[in-house]
This record gives sequence, structure tokens and C-alpha cells, in this order.
Amino acid sequence: MAISAQQVKELREKTGAGMMDCKKALEASGGDTEKAMAWLREKGLAKAQKRAGKTTAEGWIGSYIHSNGKIGVMVEIKCETDFVAKSERFQELAKDIAMQIAATNPLCLTPEEIPQDILAKEKEIYLNQAKEEGKPEHIAEKIVEGRLKKYYKEVCLLEQPFIKDDSKTIADLINETVAVLGENIQIGRFVRLALGEEK
Repeated sequence: MAISAQQVKELREKTGAGMMDCKKALEASGGDTEKAMAWLREKGLAKAQKRAGKTTAEGWIGSYIHSNGKIGVMVEIKCETDFVAKSERFQELAKDIAMQIAATNPLCLTPEEIPQDILAKEKEIYLNQAKEEGKPEHIAEKIVEGRLKKYYKEVCLLEQPFIKDDSKTIADLINETVAVLGENIQIGRFVRLALGEEK
């Protein structure tokens, strides 16, 4: 089946993938755009790992204001090129992540970024709880580890289940987008404002 330049252009606009990759994807999927996007995603997951070290000097500021006008978020999503930053898929990712932050109010991006004093306090609480439950020391330590993992999913953005599909985390969502767009993607800074809330 002959693939038209228009089909390639449309797929490139939707995914941000390269022209040749788009052409190959459309050829492999018989011209079906949805299947071509899935093909690009599969091929791209391997690329995601390779691109992790690439410089992210471009990007987009995603924003979200809740319908009641009382919660607002701005988030910096970084990528390698201006072309990808302007793609629909990339901007949709930025908006989704802004909505996620509005809904879940994460403390930081990763467990490594949790301030040590907060982490120490959480560990102490979980250890005391385990002891009150009458658990022996070696079991209590395992319980603390398990409860910390649950805590990370609550307060670390990349560990959180995605609000639109809780079968994947925000890290999974980013990796899927890296696979489709073929560039390294990082979350930079973010801020969440709630009316009347003190920082």
C-alpha cells in the first residue's frame, strides 16, 4: 500500500516522531494511524532508555486551573527539541501532569528528594505503629519498608498512579511519551497554589 506524504505529515504532527519512522510505522500497519502510533510506541520504548542522558534544553510550561478557580498548577516539562515541545502529544502530557499535581499535591518528584527530617519522622511513626501492633523487631523493619513504599506513591510525583489510568505511574506515562516522541523528557520545577493555603 502506498503511503501518502499527507499521512506521514499527520502522524508526525500527532506523535512528533521522525519522518522515516512515521513512514515505516504506516507501512507496517497498512496505513492505519492508530496502529502506526502503537508501532512507534513499541519501537520507542527501547529508545527511551538510550535517550535518558540527552540534554533537555527545550520544553513547555503546562498549566491547570481547577474548575472552582481555587487550585492552580504550573509545571515545567523539558525535552530536547523545540519541534517536540510544540507537538500536541507533548503539550497533552504537560497538561496531564499539571492536572495530576492539582489532584494529588505531591511533595517532590522522587523518593531521593524527600527532605531527611520528614523521612526520619515517617520512619519513626511507622516503626512505633509496628511496635504497638506487637511485631518483633525484624518484622517491624519490613513493615516500615512496605509503608514507606506506600508513602512514596502518595508524595512523589513520579511514583504516583496516574489519575486518568491508575494501572500506570507518572514515570510510566513519561516513558511511554519518550517512546513515541523519541526524545528524553524530564519534569523540571512545579508549583501548586491552593487559595487560602499557607506554604
